[in-house]
Amino acid sequence: MPASDVSAEAIAARLSAAGLTTHVEEHVRHTTVKAEIPESLSAESWREVLVAAAEADRFGLHVTSLNGRTLWAVVRKAVPATGDVGGPGHQR
Repeated sequence: MPASDVSAEAIAARLSAAGLTTHVEEHVRHTTVKAEIPESLSAESWREVLVAAAEADRFGLHVTSLNGRTLWAVVRKAVPATGDVGGPGHQR
């Protein structure tokens, strides 16, 4: 398992331990972890959530009046050391 998968799974596990339901999405260059944040989340749980999210390369909170609050965290996948790293049309 690549290191990025371990990081994303570790973040998801920490968020789950804080009482949140998580969803992990695999993409070509990164893995995203999302979790719905309930209105009743305690200050202690918020701290745990923020510490977990800080392990990601990027994270944020998406808030809407229709869907509530969703935390997202992005972990970039490691770039291969050799081979066709950039794909077609990219300079090497």
